[in-house]
Amino acid sequence: MRQRLIDIHTHNPRHDVISPRMAGIHPWDAEKGLMMPDFMDCDIVGETGLDYHVTVDKEAQKWLFTEHLRIAEKLGKPVVIHNVKATEDILLILAQHPTIHRVVFHGFVGSLQQAETILKRGYYLSFGHRSLRSPKTREVIAKMNITRLFCETDDEQNISIEEIYSEVAKTRNISTEGLLDVIKNNYNTFFC
Repeated sequence: MRQRLIDIHTHNPRHDVISPRMAGIHPWDAEKGLMMPDFMDCDIVGETGLDYHVTVDKEAQKWLFTEHLRIAEKLGKPVVIHNVKATEDILLILAQHPTIHRVVFHGFVGSLQQAETILKRGYYLSFGHRSLRSPKTREVIAKMNITRLFCETDDEQNISIEEIYSEVAKTRNISTEGLLDVIKNNYNTFFC
């Protein structure tokens, strides 16, 4: 029987792929005054974080991010981070919540130096279609500690998780099956 792939962050779940359930309010909605969802049935809090590319008030985003982290701490849940041009502030806020260790920076696009800073904290990086378009991010995929790597489709409608695995495996110079074995181990460690 064929092993099921893991899609750590998707907006389009499939029955034949393992995808954790998430609950949260996106940073783009930080000024909308939305009610927090019920987090009891989710696997991961998020996606949450900061996006300094959009015009949403930064302080509202920071407040919302902090609230998500408080909930994750209280419930003992991991967190999926949305990060656009805000790595330093995200790491500063995460440092104020030292009991949160299970963190995934989803859709990572950045330099090897940024990745190393995140990975030194024990956090994970997830890569999707947008990540693979960046040569500097492909370098991260090729050189990073593979025990901190996930794959995702995020909101992509036209790219399958199979295609993401294939591209990440090529970048790592391993087989797709080998990558799946690694990601399954990462997933089991992340959710233990």
